[in-house]
Amino acid sequence: QVQLVESGGGLVQAGGSLRLSCAASGRTFSDYAMGWFRQAPGKERTFVAATRWIGRSTYYADFADSVKGRFTISRGNDKNTVSLQMNSLKPEDTAVYYCAARTTSASTARPHDWDYWGQGTQVTVSS
Repeated sequence: QVQLVESGGGLVQAGGSLRLSCAASGRTFSDYAMGWFRQAPGKERTFVAATRWIGRSTYYADFADSVKGRFTISRGNDKNTVSLQMNSLKPEDTAVYYCAARTTSASTARPHDWDYWGQGTQVTVSS
């Protein structure tokens, strides 16, 4: 059974930083895409960032326009973990953040195209 477990959410002031981590178990995602989405209260789940493989050991990162230049994403050496470093946080970044994985090397911004999801972790940015 595949499980994605997120950690690292919390409360931070505007301008601060947080790092989210996600660990996958139950299968190997070494060649597959992993990423992050977020969902604010009353809004749809939206794409934040994801990694897509362009070689055996090289991946490319995709970002939503709203987080470019502030967030970075990385895969762990075991390739079954993905982290999201969030800097210069804004109140509008407040949301539940979800880790996602799919059984293909390409990423996509469409939530319905992802196969596995974590339970979510709350990120709250105060002004």
